[in-house]
Amino acid sequence: MPESTPETDIAARRLRAVRLWLYAVAAMIFLTLAVGGATRLTESGLSITEWKPVTGVLPPLSAAQWQDEFAKYQAIAQYRERNQGMSLTDFKVIYFWEWSHRVLARSTGFVFLVPFLFFLWRGDVPKRLRARLWTIFAGGAALGAVGWWMVASGVGSDLVKVSQYRLGFHLTLACAIYAAVLWTAQGLRPVTVIEAPARQRVVALAIALLVLVQIYLGALVAGLDAGLTYNTWPLIDGALVPDAARLWLAQPAWRNLFENTLTVQFDHRMLAYTIFLLALAHAYDARRGIAARGALLLAVAVTAQAALGIVTLLYAAPLALALAHQLLAIVVLTLAVSHAQALSKHRQAGAAQWAEQGA
Repeated sequence: MPESTPETDIAARRLRAVRLWLYAVAAMIFLTLAVGGATRLTESGLSITEWKPVTGVLPPLSAAQWQDEFAKYQAIAQYRERNQGMSLTDFKVIYFWEWSHRVLARSTGFVFLVPFLFFLWRGDVPKRLRARLWTIFAGGAALGAVGWWMVASGVGSDLVKVSQYRLGFHLTLACAIYAAVLWTAQGLRPVTVIEAPARQRVVALAIALLVLVQIYLGALVAGLDAGLTYNTWPLIDGALVPDAARLWLAQPAWRNLFENTLTVQFDHRMLAYTIFLLALAHAYDARRGIAARGALLLAVAVTAQAALGIVTLLYAAPLALALAHQLLAIVVLTLAVSHAQALSKHRQAGAAQWAEQGA
């Protein structure tokens, strides 16, 4: 172990501050994802019909302002076809869900950028991470624009909800940013590399990537309200594998992967089975090694998520179960990314190495 020096002690304190900042950003993203899930499940996402990045931070403050916002909502298709006759009091509920989601997203950007600039000014961010962190910030900025692009698909059309294509892209980008922040923070922990067989590192990373793909498929399921149909298990549409003619009903064929409710739900199920079996096999393979605890915890979380998904489906996705299923998906992603990063060959070996590399 490298001998402690005043320089490495200072480096360790500064590195810890950077790490804790990144954990705080990850926590903010997690909270934003949770509120975003509730916003979608309560069909609140179209309640704010304009994008005002600065002035939109404040909600309506007077009766006249509330009436104005309500009138804008009454002009879109969702109100006419889903919420005709809604009271102003009920409108305020869905408005505050969407407003909270937007304010949390903007606050997360603030929590990222201001400390980041401070750490850069003080020279606390390792050189090898600066480009990555700027890329993460750029992705977060783009996420705001993508969020409005998603909302616009339901505000400026005859749709009563947002496009599942845009919903899937928005959620997956948010989760990818979350994973990148978490991976970076984990990599700054003052620990040595975990020596695990290459196959275990590959499988752990594959599980993390597949969980991200599964979240995308889950967004398609949500966007199509596919959880409200084919509410049987293990059969779907009367069979373990539906008839090919029904799976590939739409033309061109690729549209079935995104627009055919049966195909989208079937794909979501099949990938869930794949992740479940892969996580169990990985836990068994790592049972006597240094990666055993992380692999076991991940397998337990994946199993719980699969069981919750089945229960949610069988009960036709009630709000409480659907929200729990979405939250547990982010927990599974957290564990998968943390575990894969722990097995990575490129772990940060501690403050002494960071000091030697230079800030």
